[in-house]
Amino acid sequence: MWQGIREHKGWIWVGAGVIALGPEVVATWQSDDNFGRILVAYGGMFVAGSIDWGMIADGYRPDRWDVIGALVCLAGMAVIMYAPRNH
Repeated sequence: MWQGIREHKGWIWVGAGVIALGPEVVATWQSDDNFGRILVAYGGMFVAGSIDWGMIADGYRPDRWDVIGALVCLAGMAVIMYAPRNH
């Protein structure tokens, strides 16, 4: 969305941004017990997806710290989402 508005790349870019951010709306439909975990999943995917988008749309080349940081986010997301719970 930023590129569409601030860098004048057009409404198609804005629309692609809206579609990319749309899954966050799904989090609002979850029960209170699951809301935090769903939001964590979105956050982890947002971090990794942001790096991917930068590579595809902007020609950005992440360094090893970017990659390690994204992997840490995804690993943390997996722990929160898939840890065994007693309920």
